[in-house]
Amino acid sequence: MKRLYSLSLLGAFWALLPGSPARAADDPPKIAQEDMGKALRHLMLTSPPEEVEAKPTKEFPRVYAVLMDWPVGENTATVLSTSTGEASLYTTSTFGIIGGAGREGVSEAALKVVRAADAFFEEAKPVAKQFPYPGPEQVFFYFLTFEGVRRVEANLAAIESGSSPCTELFGLVQKVLTALQKEPATK
Repeated sequence: MKRLYSLSLLGAFWALLPGSPARAADDPPKIAQEDMGKALRHLMLTSPPEEVEAKPTKEFPRVYAVLMDWPVGENTATVLSTSTGEASLYTTSTFGIIGGAGREGVSEAALKVVRAADAFFEEAKPVAKQFPYPGPEQVFFYFLTFEGVRRVEANLAAIESGSSPCTELFGLVQKVLTALQKEPATK
């Protein structure tokens, strides 16, 4: 179950990658490599909880995953953290880190993000079908909940100065990113 998020996403996109053995040689790519991060982000934001086998638990009764978008130069980075301890990095460029499955530091950090997000549930605004990226000085936190997607917006400068209510949540997501970069993938 812990690997469900990454395995589902990887399986869904494996056949779409150019050069994948799962693709026929004459079958044109459906998703360009530079659009893969955007597509994975959109897939997570639009998949209902039952599709990723997310169910409310005592520890996670409302929020089962968090995506944080923030500007990095001219690109946007998205870090996904789930209630199963999965984590991934998607970007609007061609770089990303998918999975984080089986990595203790990654799992611990991801779980802390989802736990902390529950405190923002009431102030988070429901989001219908549009999931825009933030502007240059904004950070968006998308909460995947059992009642739909919700979003909290924060000012990046306020987060960096420590004056935003989202500063701690941003810091927890940064710890996920650090864990994804430091811990070697399991084989």
